[in-house]
Amino acid sequence: HVQLVQSGGGSVQAGGSLRLSCTVTVNSMCMAWFRQRSGKEREEVAAVDNDGNTNYADSVKGRFTISQDNAKNTVYLQKNSLKPEDTAMYYCAAPCGGWEYWGQGTQVTV
Repeated sequence: HVQLVQSGGGSVQAGGSLRLSCTVTVNSMCMAWFRQRSGKEREEVAAVDNDGNTNYADSVKGRFTISQDNAKNTVYLQKNSLKPEDTAMYYCAAPCGGWEYWGQGTQVTV
């Protein structure tokens, strides 16, 4: 049974940083972070595959970094230079393309 458990998030001032974590109960899955801003559709923010290749939405390139610690089965989203428009509920999801499994969601308020 695959579970994704998120941690991190909260409130931060514009220009600040936060890190989100997502721990998975299985090894080495291609994973991504999504967000849903108020009144908008859910969007993919960043993804990392099993080879460590990453992909980012244009809106977060250069500010957000997705990384994985395979030993801990954990994927991180480091968010720097946060803007008010980054305020959203953030979700991790897996596997890439199928998105069958989702974390519980974490609110980030800037």
